[in-house]
Amino acid sequence: MTSLLETPVPAAADDLTLRRGAARVLLTNWTGSSTVPSHGLYPHQWSWDSAFIAIGLRHLSVRRAQRELESLLGAQWADGRVPHIVFSPEVPLDAYFPSPDFWRSSTAGAPSGAPAGTETSGIVQPPVHALAAWLVHRADPETSRSRRFLPRLYDRLVAWHDYLTDRRDLGGGGLAAMVHPWEPGMDNSPCWDGPLQRVEPAAPGSYRRADLAHGQAAERPTDLDYGRYVRLATDYRDSGYADARGTHAFAVEDPCVNALLIVSEHALARIAAETGADPAPHEERAARLTDALVERLWSRADGMFLARDLVADELIPERSVAGLVPLIVPGLPRDTADTLLATARGSGFLLGRIPMAPSYDLTGHAFDPSRYWRGPAWFNTSWLLERGLRQYGQTREAAVLRAAMLDAAGTSSFAEYVDPFTAEARGTRAFGWTAALTLDLLADEPASPDALSIGVRT
Repeated sequence: MTSLLETPVPAAADDLTLRRGAARVLLTNWTGSSTVPSHGLYPHQWSWDSAFIAIGLRHLSVRRAQRELESLLGAQWADGRVPHIVFSPEVPLDAYFPSPDFWRSSTAGAPSGAPAGTETSGIVQPPVHALAAWLVHRADPETSRSRRFLPRLYDRLVAWHDYLTDRRDLGGGGLAAMVHPWEPGMDNSPCWDGPLQRVEPAAPGSYRRADLAHGQAAERPTDLDYGRYVRLATDYRDSGYADARGTHAFAVEDPCVNALLIVSEHALARIAAETGADPAPHEERAARLTDALVERLWSRADGMFLARDLVADELIPERSVAGLVPLIVPGLPRDTADTLLATARGSGFLLGRIPMAPSYDLTGHAFDPSRYWRGPAWFNTSWLLERGLRQYGQTREAAVLRAAMLDAAGTSSFAEYVDPFTAEARGTRAFGWTAALTLDLLADEPASPDALSIGVRT
């Protein structure tokens, strides 16, 4: 196989057309207060989608990017959690499952501080929000300061991180745990196959999948897996969305989630300094989280980070792109970073030899180039890897990945995900974060030491 690194880095074909196409997706998906990932398959507001979308929206409208984050955090629960879905009351209940009448957040979630006037889900997604808020601020500091954007978000972001590092420290080792496969964002990853074996699926007739009306069955989770997702969500809801050690059938520490928490904690330190608060506690917590990440999730034998199953108290022997994402974390031990880079270039992920990093090890027993998170390449994880490569000095590889992402975004009509070998479109089209991160890559801003210290460019 010819390496992409052996050929000159191409300029993105017709950047203006690509920029206009990406902008059109975001304008079309805008609802007036937030951006849906897609009008068909995902017709509400999703948590980490909104963070990535805000990062791209800042290049079109800083005010709209601010509003994206403000609307999401406006649905935050009193215990600090940021729900993974904020439901639009204008969308019919049968347009998406699980719908608001399944989650019953305003009633079942009341003991955990769910808002009374807004229906949400009861689970969370990866914490990209402080990072997004900082980048939105940096895009136009004057407008940000005049609107007191960061001061209005700071306490909410602190409460969000406090929730993850306190109530969700289910393993007692300092890392945030996820209690449902939907929470790490990589819903259908083979990493969850083992832990899900413990879960009795919900009866097939007790729910109706809406996703298959908008996506091909061969690209979506199986009915068996979906039944297990429903069972876990039902049990969590019926507990009042309580977080307690030893009560969850599914509880994992995920390397991508915790890497994003670390990077966002560094961003929160910068937000604190900007707003007149003390940044030291955030830097100290980021350092503690980094130590815990390496101590609890690093696998020297696998050359990457692995998720930890807290019920069995063991690392999960499945290699996914989540284990490479910690390249965005500043200050990793040098040998850890070097080993991660070698693993990314190796036979499992072929970084620089295929267009974009697969979501799961190409040599793994469960690899599928088309099925949701079991092999296809995603634009958000590739965007994170591009930043990680730059952070650890691999600017040539970062440039190759950037060019491949831009090419894939255009040829796939801003697909949700793509075949990792051919970049052929998979999932839904005109996907929000694909368009947003395309705009961010097209901005092609120069790297700065301050930005790279939190794994991104300003």
